[in-house]
Amino acid sequence: MGLKTIKGVDEKTWNEFKSLAAKRGIRMGKLLEHMIDSYVKDSRHKWETLLNGEKLLSDEEAEEMKKILKELRNEEGFRK
Repeated sequence: MGLKTIKGVDEKTWNEFKSLAAKRGIRMGKLLEHMIDSYVKDSRHKWETLLNGEKLLSDEEAEEMKKILKELRNEEGFRK
């Protein structure tokens, strides 16, 4: 593998990262890999929930809001 650097990491964060790896008895590279995998999985789950979850508004309510917003955007002060 080779030496890699991460720019912009302060001393406190770096020491915390080293400490977490040591507590788990794994190398820092493996911990970083695990953290990234967890982040991606959590992000994907949140978007799935948001996009495919229960609707907060009915279709009629959403259409009504679109009409109101269209009218508001035509008022002075909004870009056209």
